[in-house]
Amino acid sequence: MVTKEQVYEALQECYDPEIPVNIVDLGLIYDVEINNDNVAVKMTLTAPGCGMGTMIAADAKQKIMALEGVGEATVDLVWDPPWNPSMIREEAKQRLGIV
Repeated sequence: MVTKEQVYEALQECYDPEIPVNIVDLGLIYDVEINNDNVAVKMTLTAPGCGMGTMIAADAKQKIMALEGVGEATVDLVWDPPWNPSMIREEAKQRLGIV
């Protein structure tokens, strides 16, 4: 059975093409639920109007589906709570020059 840790590791391979930081470190992943072999992820984007949202969500789903033990994966884009820069992990803030 796949674990949350494995899902988060896979999601660390997904990037917003405009920002050189993965979606986990950006704080875009709000929730990961695993029920048997089904994985459901709730994520957001840095801005609701981001034109890359469907591409990022599809990439995230593809990375999850590649994990052994995953039968189905859903990635839902949510807007509550709204994302803000304080959600970025400290290491990523340093990489982006946000201190």
